[in-house]
Amino acid sequence: MESLGDLLKAMPGGRNVREQADRLMAELLEDPLVGRLRGKYPELDDATIRLNLNRVYQCAKEYRNCSNCPGLDQCPNDFEGHYTELTVETLGELVQLNDRKVPCKKLTARQSETRIRSRIRSFYIDERALSQGYSADEIVKKDLERVKAVGQIVNYIDRTKEKGLQAEGLYLTGSFGTGKTFLMCYMLHELAKTGHTGAIVYMPEFVEDMKALMFEQGKLKETMDILKDTDLLVFDDIGAENLNPWVRDHVLGSILNYRMNRKPTFYTSNYGLDEIEQHFSFTNKDGDDLHKGQRLMDRIRPYVQPVHVTGQNKRGR
Repeated sequence: MESLGDLLKAMPGGRNVREQADRLMAELLEDPLVGRLRGKYPELDDATIRLNLNRVYQCAKEYRNCSNCPGLDQCPNDFEGHYTELTVETLGELVQLNDRKVPCKKLTARQSETRIRSRIRSFYIDERALSQGYSADEIVKKDLERVKAVGQIVNYIDRTKEKGLQAEGLYLTGSFGTGKTFLMCYMLHELAKTGHTGAIVYMPEFVEDMKALMFEQGKLKETMDILKDTDLLVFDDIGAENLNPWVRDHVLGSILNYRMNRKPTFYTSNYGLDEIEQHFSFTNKDGDDLHKGQRLMDRIRPYVQPVHVTGQNKRGR
């Protein structure tokens, strides 16, 4: 942004700086912003304005920029996302004009959104699912067939905001592409606004990584501790993974055993609860083991509210 000195030099007859300053002073006194400032601080006289001409010019210039904001990334102000705010202080007979940089609403909103996202960890999930904005109305309008499911999730969010973390989570089931992952990201985003931490894990890739970390106990423990301790944990697309007994019993079982009665866990799946129990009962190594599958389900079924998500397949649209 141009300085006051540059402006005076660029004005016609720039050699007479005093005359140019007088002209600029007259323009600023007619500026509505300066009028509002003097209305708020009646003690602000012409002499004080002239003495602080650079500050007043800066404030007026930045105010006009903000009134025609081109967006935060193209902010023309000296300090991106900030504008100059003027205040007046009277010390005896001395009237003093003070200025400070204030973050604009767009910057404040961006910083707030960054803080919200920092509370959510994603493992193998497309970051776009967490970074885009969310609107409950838009979520409903995208597919009226899933209104009931959206209502259940919104009620869960409201209940958590009012009463704190719930004892049970949600188990979202439904066909491919109905938006189950998107709805869970929406829930994490909304509850992150109130300070809750969250993590979402894409199960097929998570399971393969856990197999690879079997002999790297430090990294394995670090990952498991994150998933145990986060306020809200989502296992996405559960049932699509290729389980082995070790991941089922020592990783997934350990995480769920720690979280039950402590913090809620959420799931999305193309399978219902009965079908997912059958899935847990079979591994490529041991074949059928109904007892192990049932044992894991004892850490899931009592701690979730089933939500059936209906609607059209939205992938590729």
